[in-house]
Amino acid sequence: MRATGKRLWLAAGLVAALWPGVALAASTVTGTVTFDGKAPALKPIAMDADPVCAGKHSAPVPNEMLVLGSGNTMGNILVWVSKGLPAGKTWPVPKTPVVIDQNGCLYKPHVMGIMVGQTYRILNSDGILHNIHTLPKINPAFNKGMPPTLKEATTVFAKPEEVFHIKCDVHPWMSAYLAVFLHPFFSATNTDGKFTISGLDPGTYEVRPARAELERVAAWIGPVADELGVALTVPATTAAERQIARFAEGWSLEEIYAEQVRAAEVVRG
Repeated sequence: MRATGKRLWLAAGLVAALWPGVALAASTVTGTVTFDGKAPALKPIAMDADPVCAGKHSAPVPNEMLVLGSGNTMGNILVWVSKGLPAGKTWPVPKTPVVIDQNGCLYKPHVMGIMVGQTYRILNSDGILHNIHTLPKINPAFNKGMPPTLKEATTVFAKPEEVFHIKCDVHPWMSAYLAVFLHPFFSATNTDGKFTISGLDPGTYEVRPARAELERVAAWIGPVADELGVALTVPATTAAERQIARFAEGWSLEEIYAEQVRAAEVVRG
């Protein structure tokens, strides 16, 4: 089975193109996310405010907001099935925890998914004072200081929720992003841009990728029978470059959106 590609304008001002994939076997959705165009130059993360953190790195620390691999493949993209799963069906919660580590004064990994009720294990490999502060809108916030003697903490999330921000109140450059699901059908890309979602029954689903910092950036409904290969491309349009630069400068999503609205009003006259 083959799928017909679509080109969609996105809420974040970016474009995603989903081109025809090749149907194979195995009830799996696979794909690659790439950045199409010239990527903006982003400043390295500045850790000068904490000499201990700065001392953990022998070279400049790349900005995590836009992570590209060979051929402009994109890391830190969370892809999940948002529609099409059987109503009322439940899936077992993994006994293995999802792990986030405070290592090198960075959250690792930067983007991740977890199931409702699955243990979220928080490590402090740095052995210095950290703080993990989740900022969900549906689940209760989790805000815990982790002094050097506290090497591990855990929590769980009771309700599904789309991507939300995690920050460190001690080191403001530390950021991570998490989404909570009722199902296991999600995947985060590494620098090779590849994602794999396995175990799906043949059917029609909405598969949604999200740039963590700019929230949801695409939605697509397509047939999944056995395996469907999907390639996602995010062009580096002028608007996209401006948004990325704004976020790198510390603008909030609300401020970026407000700027878009003002620009649209000027165009309309």
